[in-house]
Amino acid sequence: MKFWKAFLASLLAVVVGSLLTFFFWFFLLVGLLGAFEKRAPVVGPQSILKIDFSDLVVDSPTGDPLAQIDLNNFETVRRVPLMQALRAIAAAESDPRIEGIYLRMNGRGGVEGTALLEELRSALLDFKRNSGKFVLAYNETYSQGSYYLATAADRIYLQPEGAMDWRGLAMNVMFYKGLLDKLDLKAEVFRPTVCKYKSAVEPYILSGMSEANRLQMQAVADSMWETILEAVSTTRNIPVDRLNALADELAVVLPEDALRYGFVDGLIYEDQMSDVFAEMGYALSASPTYVTLGEYAATIGPDMKNYAAPQVAVVYADGAIVDGEGTYGQVYGNSLAQLLADVRANSRVKAVVLRVNSPGGSALASDVIWREMELLRAEKPVIVSMGSYAASGGYYISCPADAIVADRMTLTGSIGVYGMYLNTVDALKNKLGITIDGVKTNRSADMGMTGRLTPAERTSVMRGVDKVYATFTQHVAEGRNLPLERVLDIAGGRVWTGSDALGIGLIDSYGGLREAIAIAADKAELGSADFRVVEVLGEPDPFMALFSSLFTEVKAHIEASELGVMMREYRKVQEAFGQTGIVMYEPRTVRLD
Repeated sequence: MKFWKAFLASLLAVVVGSLLTFFFWFFLLVGLLGAFEKRAPVVGPQSILKIDFSDLVVDSPTGDPLAQIDLNNFETVRRVPLMQALRAIAAAESDPRIEGIYLRMNGRGGVEGTALLEELRSALLDFKRNSGKFVLAYNETYSQGSYYLATAADRIYLQPEGAMDWRGLAMNVMFYKGLLDKLDLKAEVFRPTVCKYKSAVEPYILSGMSEANRLQMQAVADSMWETILEAVSTTRNIPVDRLNALADELAVVLPEDALRYGFVDGLIYEDQMSDVFAEMGYALSASPTYVTLGEYAATIGPDMKNYAAPQVAVVYADGAIVDGEGTYGQVYGNSLAQLLADVRANSRVKAVVLRVNSPGGSALASDVIWREMELLRAEKPVIVSMGSYAASGGYYISCPADAIVADRMTLTGSIGVYGMYLNTVDALKNKLGITIDGVKTNRSADMGMTGRLTPAERTSVMRGVDKVYATFTQHVAEGRNLPLERVLDIAGGRVWTGSDALGIGLIDSYGGLREAIAIAADKAELGSADFRVVEVLGEPDPFMALFSSLFTEVKAHIEASELGVMMREYRKVQEAFGQTGIVMYEPRTVRLD
């Protein structure tokens, strides 16, 4: 009896302590969120919209309650979804309080992806053309990405002791085969022989790029660089050949180089920008009044047209495609399919835009989404807007659409599949002294558990891989109205840029989210002013979302503190070996640092 009393008392103490700990952390987090919350400012007259990268422009909204908190220093970086940023720039065109736009790209935020840079640049050019207001750029240093965006400005200025980066694009791959060999780890790869361009597996089985991968990577780098060159040449009036020669010679490094070759319009200190604003017609009564993009976007809000008006729904597929259900961070097959089913059943929704920003992932989850896209297209117009990448599984879920719109620097295609198995038996035995033994009822009951796969087991896996590839190419042929032979010619796992994808039939037009929405409205026969745009997001359980987010943020903080600059590579390896089953995945990304 004494034992049970002591036991129950101890159990009660544990439960009470756990509850107190729970509520302590809960209210602490609520307090932190409240402390970090940024209120939308009141925008006064004669304001300048300042795009200073104090915010992070991202592809899609998120339900992550801690997404804006940096656990490294408990500071916040406002996340501004692309749709919100585009609405803000468009609203500024006719807002009498906004005199112009000032690009001052030196904050801790930035733009998450090449396609977003392209779409923001296009929006800035439209702002100039439609409003007649100024766009000016100033910075201490210009990376190639920030300079590409800055070339949308009427004038570009550089700090007299600053720097300029103009050297062309490079794409590198880190290979791990040597490391796996040292650890006695063996990666077994299952890839159709025709998928010679499906290079996601190469870092684990080769020490350098295959010739096929080198060819496609060179083509991608050349295509993206050509897009940048053409844009800079058009707005800065510098011939493309001259821009290439200057990059080869590393001739544009110092501020005076940038001025001499026409990259910038002046070398001044930032306080002197007040004089430039005055030259552009901004009547100064005092120092300039700035409102950041994130602050101004918060005052715009969603499309508030008549609630009863027909809707164009925007649904997001942002992240790697995985099986099951979830809310944010990845594209969960069943959850996205359910969102698409919901908009299909919503009578107010007359057309749908699926914004795809995904490297792909699970073949099974991709097919679950594909099926719902087919059902949706049978009832309503469906347009795909591709972000920085919509490759492999990302293309699989896109191909049923009525039309596909992509930016010129979008990475797409990668029509191919693979499977990969990591044999750890020798590593466990030789490095850790761990051995595995057991019993089984049938010859392959322990397949993938205790050693190298047998020829029969490999054949079994390859049958599944070949079937998925055949299904993938058939879906593309039917969705894109292309002969299967043509699809097989451009498939094989090869990655294409948006610039090249148009000519081979993988996409229908260049453009971003705005263009995709306009096409959707047109196909649904909606007047330009007679519909409203709504964003359809998953609705997570608030308590589960909070603690899932906290776990994710703490885990990312620990990983970053341990791995530093290797963090991106670590995540690639983690994703590659974390995928189960047959995979449609293209991990390649491009950063314009």
